[in-house]
Amino acid sequence: MRRFSIAVVAAVVLGTALPAAPAGAAEVPAGFTRCTAGVCHFDVPPGTYDVRVRLGGPDASRTSVSGETRRSLLPETAVPAGKHVTRGFTVHVRTPEGEPTGPDGSPGLDLRIGGSAPAPADIRVTPARHTRQIFLVGDSTVCDQPGDPYSGWGQQLPQFLRTGLSVANYADSGESTVSYLGNPRLWATVRPLIRPGDPVLVQIAHNDKTTDEATYRANLETLVAGIRERGGQPVLVTPIVRRWFNTDGTLNNGTALLVNGLGVDHPAVVRSVAAEEDVPLIDLTAKTKQLVEALGVEASKALYLTAEARDNTHTSVRGATAYARLVRDALVTLQLVPPGTVRVG
Repeated sequence: MRRFSIAVVAAVVLGTALPAAPAGAAEVPAGFTRCTAGVCHFDVPPGTYDVRVRLGGPDASRTSVSGETRRSLLPETAVPAGKHVTRGFTVHVRTPEGEPTGPDGSPGLDLRIGGSAPAPADIRVTPARHTRQIFLVGDSTVCDQPGDPYSGWGQQLPQFLRTGLSVANYADSGESTVSYLGNPRLWATVRPLIRPGDPVLVQIAHNDKTTDEATYRANLETLVAGIRERGGQPVLVTPIVRRWFNTDGTLNNGTALLVNGLGVDHPAVVRSVAAEEDVPLIDLTAKTKQLVEALGVEASKALYLTAEARDNTHTSVRGATAYARLVRDALVTLQLVPPGTVRVG
């Protein structure tokens, strides 16, 4: 296998020979890239990388790509027999690769080839030169969940983004606004990484069960101020609903709508802070409530882990994908992402 740097950091071609190296291209050290059992590994340092994949072959195919800690990077893409298509995305590589307080994971970039009839022909990884990152600050309903059947909506968001826009998911399981601000591996680590113009989506509420309203409000204001001090764009996100139905088929109760034991209405406080601080708001509580109620008691079980774990708070891959799609649509509506960087459909 030939290896390249300069314009092309690493390339894997499956089923064919690699193209000739560009004139003057320097060699990458041996062992830079390898593919085994549907996983392609790239020995790159932490950073942000553009990935270009060429899909297709003699038979009709359907290929998806995920990477790092189960992040969905490219949705299943259909290619007719005898045809090829090229798709691109940008991926954020870091240590730890998943939740900030979790294990380091494997170094470098791991891309997993999936789909019902996968046919990857070529994969190329290059350092991203012009990119914007969407930072995510949140809890277990947002984070890169390490194992099936769990998935946070932030884990599914990258598949809806094209080259030039990546997701840096720093959501972490079990965090409240209090613990997120207090843990040096969380806010103190994230804040210095924010660059001018980067959107920073904040959805923390599920674990603020004993946080009083004044403290919860002050913590949100602290996060907003810290993002602005770095030149980032704060975006407040109300929490996803819990799947907790009333007998009339609605979710109009404190458990579903995140009202804590002290009577603090978390979505209402988030909406209030967004209005007072002139911060863009994604009302994910209202959007997920509408979707869950429309599906009804039985069909909505597939969005959560009701059947697998009797869990009506955490989402399945299906639910996380549906909720990530709602976030994508809101980012476009609010004009928080550059034109052409969002994958529709």
